[in-house]
Formats: sequence, structure tokens, C-alpha cells
Amino acid sequence: MELPLHLIEPVELAAALAAPGTAPPVVVDCRHDLSRPDWGRREFAAAHIPGAVFADLDRDLSAAVTAQSGRHPLPDALRLAEFLGAAGVAADTHVVAYDQDKSMFAARLWWLLRWLGHPRVSVLNGGIAAWRAAGLPLESVVAARVARRFSVRRALVEPVTTAQVQQGLAQGQILLLDARAADRFAGQNETIDPIAGHVPGARNHPFALNLAADGRLQPAAVLTSQWRAVLGATPPTRVVAMCGSGVTACHNLLAMELAGLPGARLYAGSYSEWIRDPTRNVAIGPA
Repeated sequence: MELPLHLIEPVELAAALAAPGTAPPVVVDCRHDLSRPDWGRREFAAAHIPGAVFADLDRDLSAAVTAQSGRHPLPDALRLAEFLGAAGVAADTHVVAYDQDKSMFAARLWWLLRWLGHPRVSVLNGGIAAWRAAGLPLESVVAARVARRFSVRRALVEPVTTAQVQQGLAQGQILLLDARAADRFAGQNETIDPIAGHVPGARNHPFALNLAADGRLQPAAVLTSQWRAVLGATPPTRVVAMCGSGVTACHNLLAMELAGLPGARLYAGSYSEWIRDPTRNVAIGPA
């Protein structure tokens, strides 16, 4: 059963899980709360989509923080491959990622799988909130998984380093788009990072603009219109997405993919890595 790439609806996932005679997708619960790091794991233990496995943002989908890194460095590719293989993911497996509602953490796994060269991945539109709203079942039992071999292949997406961002901005080669909320971008109401503001030269495009009021992604036609207005004459391949730590930036990359504008790159270290070096300037105020 072929599943849609990038974005899948709850009823489509439910049908795939119930389809006889076919290998079901591997469903990964990515729920997380930045202020309560163990919240997602507790919620998973209480109730999750049947057959799902849990991926912890800090432990599974990120590497350890260092003195030079941002808050969520990219994980080691081979360690992530081991995690995915233990979860039952192989080259022919379709993976569906979900979180609580807005897909900001699920989009991180979507991007990471593509970084490892795995194209068969989708985000559950609206997360577990949409699954519940559709009246679909949940369970608390953790299903046993049959481990498979997951091999890293040629990357389908590309991260960029801080040095590359600096060079790209200095030479006018990139459009740096920050996915944080407008107040944090402007240097107001900062509660996560020790220095408020944004990378000089960046523009703000909050990831929440990709969403409808119910936490689901806007229809593709709406996303296309919005993103074409943001990009103007800039081709998607010159866009670099960033945020606070390289997580919600993936939501903008997902939205661009759905809008038919692929090829943008991720500044994985993002703002929390940028401010590690006090010699790097910070801007205050709106874009």
C-alpha cells in the first residue's frame, strides 16, 4: 500500500495500519515539550497510536550539547540509523512521524530521515490531536518490534554550518528565514536562549503561519501562495531555514516541500549556536 509522502491524514494512516497482507508503516511518536523534557515520554506511556515507538528529541533525535553547539545538534548519523533499525525501519519501510498537534517535532524526524537518504516518510497532519478528533484508537501497551537493518544512504537534504551562513549572508547568496515567533525574533519575551535577538540579515517567517487554527498544515495551494510571496524571485535552493535550535525550522522546510518549492537547506545549529560565539553580532527588532 503506497502512502503519500511528506504528509498523511489520520484516516489514511489508520487504513494502512489495518490493511491485511501488507507491511504496515512504522509510526514514531515525537511528542515533546521544551520546558518539560520528559513530558512526551510520559504521554506516550499513557496513550499512543497503536504500534508506535517513541523517539526522544534530546536523546534520539539530537546529539549531546557541547560548548560550541546549539541546543539540539544533529545526531550522529550511525547512531540514529541504529535507533531506526531497532524500531523496525529498513529501506522499504514507510515511516510516519507525529507529535501532539502542530508537527513541529515530527517535522524534525521527517527531515532527519531524508538527511539519512530515506525518502519514504510522512508527517501525520494534526498529530495525535487530529487522530483523537477522528475517533481513532489509542493504546498504552508498547508493541514489540522486529529489528531490521537501516543503512545510511545519499542525503536528500543538506544542512549548512554557521560558517556557511556567515559567508552566504556576507556575499548575498542566501535568504535566511527564521521560524521563531515574531516576538522572539525581535528580541522580546525570550525565555529559552540567554541572549535575545536574531542573526543580522535574517528574515522572520514564523512556522505557525504554515498552520490552520486546528494545528493542521494549510492546504498545499495556500502554502504555495504564501511561500511564493515570501520568496519573491529567490529560488528555493538559496533559502536557508533556521530557528532557535534547528527543530521548528524543519516545519518551514516541510511546508516548502508541500508548496512545491523543494531544495531549501537547514541551518542545523540555528540561533542557539550562533550566540555561542560572543564575536558574532546579534540584531534586535523586527526584520
